[in-house]
Amino acid sequence: MASPDQDLAPALDKDGVRLTVDDTLATVTLTRPAKRNAQSPALWRALAEAGRSLPGTVRVVVLRGEGKSFSAGLDRQMFTPDGIPGEPTFTDLARRDDAELDASIAAFQEAFTWWRRNDLVSVAAVQGHAIGAGFQLALACDLRVVADDVQFAMRETSLGIVPDLTGTHPLVELVGYARALEICVTGRFVGAEEAVSCGLANLAVPVGELDAAVRDLAGALLAAPRDAVVETKALLRGSGARSYEEQCAAERAAQARRLRDLAGVGE
Repeated sequence: MASPDQDLAPALDKDGVRLTVDDTLATVTLTRPAKRNAQSPALWRALAEAGRSLPGTVRVVVLRGEGKSFSAGLDRQMFTPDGIPGEPTFTDLARRDDAELDASIAAFQEAFTWWRRNDLVSVAAVQGHAIGAGFQLALACDLRVVADDVQFAMRETSLGIVPDLTGTHPLVELVGYARALEICVTGRFVGAEEAVSCGLANLAVPVGELDAAVRDLAGALLAAPRDAVVETKALLRGSGARSYEEQCAAERAAQARRLRDLAGVGE
């Protein structure tokens, strides 16, 4: 895929992650195409840093991967006995006490959690393979636009581990428990047509049209007033934890804030 942000000076460019900002739109690009954008702890730290680096003007964040694959999952070197130089091996992690191991995984998850902040709308542009950690990174975003060659797969269970990079919650939300269980336990591929039909993706387009489709969607998202988008996203994200009556009350409170803001009336 050609980079839509190639003419912008990067705000961050390290460890396989490039962040560019164009006023209200930010683009985070995975930049390891020779390794199919395989992920490592260093890449996760860079993704977390990208989230912390966003200026307050940003309203929409696009996540994309260079090359033919969005992200083929964990760097295979992580599965070797020696692991990645300078990073803990799986054996090193397993030998840590409960608190240390929990903190280590939580630090990895930071790369995946900031995409759903209420002040942002995040869009993953997904082509080719999105496997394991790559699948979970796409799931971390609010919306997904996929190319017709996309291949989602959750391979962790077949390796004797579990998806632990925040992907299980959104996967169940999107496709339901039964299909999520089947996808995770079998490790099978989910293509573009099924991804759209089951709610995993918002839209599928030919691979050559992916960037244009994402730009169009980002423009539509930016057309709505920011404060209304923030309130609406907060309402929708919180709805699953509220009863019907509680959601009605949350709607009333949000609308009161919007009406008073539009009328210039202080609370």
